[in-house]
Amino acid sequence: MHPAPSVIVFTTLSGLGFGLLFWLGLGVLVPTGWVAFTFFVIGYLLAVGGLTASTFHLGHPERALKAFTQWRSSWLSREGVSSVAALIVMAIYGAGLVFFDTQWVQVGVIGAVLSAVTVFTTSMIYTQMKTVPRWNTPLTPLLYMSTSLAGGALLAGQVMIALVMLPVAAALQVLYWLRGDNALEKSGTNLATATGLGHIGSVRSFEPPHTGNNYLLREFVYVVGRKHAQKLRMIALLFGYTVPFVLLLVPFSHIAALVAVLAHLGGIAASRWLFFAEAEHVVGLYYGKR
Repeated sequence: MHPAPSVIVFTTLSGLGFGLLFWLGLGVLVPTGWVAFTFFVIGYLLAVGGLTASTFHLGHPERALKAFTQWRSSWLSREGVSSVAALIVMAIYGAGLVFFDTQWVQVGVIGAVLSAVTVFTTSMIYTQMKTVPRWNTPLTPLLYMSTSLAGGALLAGQVMIALVMLPVAAALQVLYWLRGDNALEKSGTNLATATGLGHIGSVRSFEPPHTGNNYLLREFVYVVGRKHAQKLRMIALLFGYTVPFVLLLVPFSHIAALVAVLAHLGGIAASRWLFFAEAEHVVGLYYGKR
């Protein structure tokens, strides 16, 4: 599928932001005063910035508020509801730390759960799509959750947690790629099943559906070169997981911590670009692109 910059920014930043809010709410670190204010500002800038970026991919951004009304059937709507709930609850929890030097444990735990739920609902927007076999796997929410928690631990300065979560996220990333490379083929979907004409005999495309470009081709039929994809995978593994892990093993310094976070952010952005670019939507079968 077409890797739109808005959804790459959205999934990368919001996951990192809600990951940080998760660890703050869970109480693995309990900052107060200006230190707490700084942590919460970073978390909110990332989370809200990512969510705001997602609206730029909508055909009518001004209608974004209507998405909140479909929570019974839409994972996108559930994401919107859970994200607002998480931000409100975490704001209350943060106010206790910043202004009253008080940790409201129950409020923080609720906020942490809602933050995790938000990341899960984001992943389910893609996981539910049977038309994209590469996404339609439990590995998708596992990957989103693990990268969010690993990145959040990095931002929160939780070295031991990050040292555990980074290898877990890296392993899930590799498993996701290995499984995804054969997902379309193993799904059994082809031109014969897509058209329902397989019972007649061998099915092939006589002519393209039309000669010009259209929305489906722009959004759902994107082909990334194998060599290009392999290079980006190496970049994602190196910067997203390996470099931060190695930097956490050396004596702590603020510069090393900053480099670890920036490297992770860049690596996850590359991973997210591939997440969309390599997603083969079955509509491409009609155009001979799969």
